[in-house]
Amino acid sequence: MRKLLVHIVLLSCGYIATAQSTNGFLSESLSKEQQLEQDFLEAVEVDQYKVHLKTLTKEPHVAGSKANEAVRDYMANVMKNAGMKVDLYPYDVYMSKNPGNSLIEVVTPIREPLNQHEFILEGDTFSSNPDLWKGWNAYSGSGDVTAEVVYANYGTKEDFEKLKELGVEVKGKIVMARYGQNFRGYKAKFAEEHGAAGLIIYTDPADSGFTKGLVYPEGVYANESAIQRGSILTEDFTGDPLTPYEPALPMDGKKKITRKDPKETDMPTIPVTPIGYGSAQKILGLMQGTVVPDGWQGGLPFTYRLDGGSALKVRLMVDQKRDFVRVNNVVGTFKGTTFPDEWIILGCHYDAWGFGATDPNSGTAMLLGLSEALGKLVKEGKGPKRSILIAHWDAEEHGVIGSAEWVEQMKDELHAKAVAYLNFDGGVSGKNFGASASPTLKKVLVDASKEVNYPETDKTVYEVWKGDKASPSIGNLGGGSDHIGFYMHVGVPSLSGGTSGPTQYHTNYDSFGFYEKFVDSSFKMGPMVEQLVGIMTLRLANAEIIPYDVKRYATDLKLHFDKATKNISSFDKGFQGFGQVDSSLVELEAVASRFEERLATALNNNSLSKNEIKSINTKMLALEKSFIDSKGMYYGDWYKSLYASTDPFSGYASWMLPGIEYEIALKSSDRLKEWDLRYSKAIDDLSSKINTIISDLNN
Repeated sequence: MRKLLVHIVLLSCGYIATAQSTNGFLSESLSKEQQLEQDFLEAVEVDQYKVHLKTLTKEPHVAGSKANEAVRDYMANVMKNAGMKVDLYPYDVYMSKNPGNSLIEVVTPIREPLNQHEFILEGDTFSSNPDLWKGWNAYSGSGDVTAEVVYANYGTKEDFEKLKELGVEVKGKIVMARYGQNFRGYKAKFAEEHGAAGLIIYTDPADSGFTKGLVYPEGVYANESAIQRGSILTEDFTGDPLTPYEPALPMDGKKKITRKDPKETDMPTIPVTPIGYGSAQKILGLMQGTVVPDGWQGGLPFTYRLDGGSALKVRLMVDQKRDFVRVNNVVGTFKGTTFPDEWIILGCHYDAWGFGATDPNSGTAMLLGLSEALGKLVKEGKGPKRSILIAHWDAEEHGVIGSAEWVEQMKDELHAKAVAYLNFDGGVSGKNFGASASPTLKKVLVDASKEVNYPETDKTVYEVWKGDKASPSIGNLGGGSDHIGFYMHVGVPSLSGGTSGPTQYHTNYDSFGFYEKFVDSSFKMGPMVEQLVGIMTLRLANAEIIPYDVKRYATDLKLHFDKATKNISSFDKGFQGFGQVDSSLVELEAVASRFEERLATALNNNSLSKNEIKSINTKMLALEKSFIDSKGMYYGDWYKSLYASTDPFSGYASWMLPGIEYEIALKSSDRLKEWDLRYSKAIDDLSSKINTIISDLNN
């Protein structure tokens, strides 16, 4: 589901190093850890990445399909052979299992059925696979409508508001919207809210196509038949639409879960389906209405129009069934030798819209290789101190479902045990490394990047990543992938990272052949990412004190509140700022500095007992929970984190301080005093927890 390559959407501010150079290790442990990391780097088998990727992407494997079950079994066997304890977590999810039947045709002034499937290409044997389905949007409503046409640009909230301002009637019309700017589900949501009879989404060549460069198979951009598939599920929570807050456990299992009636949900009711720009051109090219406003012109070779008039009629038919579908998460565990009840969790989904070579299975293949490399260490008696869990999520493409259900099922254990969640959805999709992370994980990420060589250069990943800047930029986590439940629902520090590059996003062309030709013909990036992820994982797993960068909370919060204050002042000239938060941040910064100084001294002096270490780590696990607010957000109380959330109007963007960001989106000052209080309370709670740890360190 990852769109806009969320994990490399970067902040303008770079990484700021802190003084915690010991990274949570007692000084007497450092040399042992350094040797272990060297052993790990040597344990990575470079050739295995290609083997795994080729096997995983043999067949198209949509969630709920037999082919996806074969992928599930392959992953489970690899992890078992690596020495992991492997568990399956089954769920019965209410979803669209396949495209069903659909058609699009121009009815008047000519009658012409439109193509809904990628071309079979000479020289691309993958493109002729008979199990590749036509373009579809999961969770589409069913219907058969013939109507006039309206062009809505990207179909954003602002675009529909612009149509209303211009007097263009959407009600009863079929809307044409191009991909980009927001999650496709919001295009459908806004279209339905404005009374549209149906929605057709297409990839415009201005966004990916011939105006950008050579198209596939000669180049990397979308050809005229390439179709972006994807879910359009947009509830005010993440996961199975019938079981908010509860896991969608198997209906034939011992524990029974109360499910909502589908009629009680906000699932789409209008027919929605995607097409390529070759088909879209045959509709848009016939439109004769008002010329589009500035910024709405796409890349097709004619002037775009807002409406087609009564002479242009299009038929859109979708008959797509929804039902209960069994999906399975696959979770492997290396049990910790010293702190088995402290978990480092890594994950990537494995279901795909087609072959899924870049999205998601480049990340899947990397994690399988990592399982094998770590397994070698475990078999040599060099197991991790904390438990390492490697998870492969199902039904992510339908709405980040598998991971959300697991988080809901394991909520209490995650609250008590989860140190970090590291997400690698499509984690080796090119050659440009980047990441987004919660504050506490930024330093361990940057430090690990200094330990791994970037292929075919004499530089480290860190040096290539930062380029000519003083330090690399790290983004903020938004929506679109499996970190959502961990970070935004239960408050587990999270990270999403990897490499990006050319993409045939959610099309039938995202195959092993495309990957080998355009993404990484050397297959060296996978082992590189595996090495970096492994170093980071080992440090999180083996440091005596969990190596959170505690001071980074104050640094980042200041930046976020400065930005929020500036944005509010643009519509409320009398806004005086967040006074209570400002006072709380002063205290947090001072407390965090004292903590780092005292911890560094204790680690350097090897002055912490086993009981003290255990007590401190228990308190460290609670730090991020300061931002978990039982009331949640006004736009959806499933989203509990005061710190970060997905944007409820776009679905992909990162909202920092989401309670305040929602008021900014509404241009409202009504609840700003409430948020000043709620945020200062959370920050004060964080400071209090840090002070308690300092007291432990002083004893």
